[in-house]
Amino acid sequence: MSEPLLRVWNLTKQFPIKGGLFGRQAGSVHAVDGVDFNVDRGETLGLVGESGCGKSTTGRCVLRLIEPSSGEIHFEGKNVRRLQASELRALRRDIQIIFQDPYASLNPRMNVGAIVGEALIIHRLTKTRRQFEERVVNLLETVGLRADHMGRYPNEFSGGQRQRIGIARALAVEPKLIICDEPVSALDVSIQAQIINLLEDLQQKFGLAYLFIAHDLSVVEHISRRVAVMYLGRIVETAPARELYTSPKHPYTEALLSAVPIPDPKVKRQRIRLQGEVPSPIHPPSGCHFHTRCPIAQFPLCSSQPPALKQSADGHWVACHLR
Repeated sequence: MSEPLLRVWNLTKQFPIKGGLFGRQAGSVHAVDGVDFNVDRGETLGLVGESGCGKSTTGRCVLRLIEPSSGEIHFEGKNVRRLQASELRALRRDIQIIFQDPYASLNPRMNVGAIVGEALIIHRLTKTRRQFEERVVNLLETVGLRADHMGRYPNEFSGGQRQRIGIARALAVEPKLIICDEPVSALDVSIQAQIINLLEDLQQKFGLAYLFIAHDLSVVEHISRRVAVMYLGRIVETAPARELYTSPKHPYTEALLSAVPIPDPKVKRQRIRLQGEVPSPIHPPSGCHFHTRCPIAQFPLCSSQPPALKQSADGHWVACHLR
C-alpha cells in the first residue's frame, strides 16, 4: 500500500489552566488525548463528535496553528512538528484550512481580490499584476462567484458566498490537503448542500484530500469515504462511511446515529438516550472516557483500563473492551 498523505499518531494537546495570585498552573484541559488517524491522497476523512470533544483542536494541531503537546504528525513523510518557520511556510502551501465562521474568518477591511490573492503574494506565485488578477478571477469563477466580485467587501456577501470566498482563498496555493473545520455548520441547510457539492466537485477536479470536521453526522455521511468518531479527546471508532452508518460498533456511535432523523415516516429508529452530561476535559474519567454514560459498561474493567483501537473488521476499528 502507498504511504498515506497524512499520518497522525498519539497526538495530544493540553491547555494549561492558571489561577491564584501568581498565575501558577492549577490544572490542564485535556483537549486531545492520544489521537491516531491517516488521510490518504484524494480521500475525505470525516471527524465527528459532540461540541468540545477536540475535533477542531486536532485539525489546528495538524497545521500547527496550535502547537501539540506531544505526538507525531507526518505529511508526505515529513515530520511536521520538527519543521522550522521557513519550512512550515512551505508546508502551508500543501495544507490549507477552511474555517467554520465565514463572518469572522474574512478581514472586513480587505476586498475579495486582496483576500483571495493574499497567499499568491506571500508565496510569490504570480509575477505581474495581470497574472495576479487573472488568477484571482479564475479562483472566484471556480467556486461559483463572478469576476466583478473582486472589488467588493465581505459585508456585501451572504454567508454562503463568504464561505465560497474562504474556499477560493484555500485553493489559491494549490494545496494537497484541506482541513475543513465545520465549514457548513453556520449556514442554512439549503446552502449547506451547495457548499458540500462544491467541495466534492473541487475534490474531483483537483485531486484534493479533506479532513472534514463536523458534528452533523448526516453531512459527514455524504462527503466522507471514512469516518472517525471522537469522544472527549479520543477516537473511539473508525470505519468506512457506509459500514459505520449501517453497522456501528461503539456504544457512543450507536447513540449518535440513533439521533439522526430518517426522511421516511415508515422507518422507525429506536432512540438511545445517554445518561448524564459529558464529563469535563479538565478531569476526564479514568479508563474508558465513555464509561460514565455507557449503557453496557462493566466495572471495574471499563473504569480502570483505557481501551485500545482494535480491528473488528476490514478497515473497521473500535476502542471498546466489550465489542
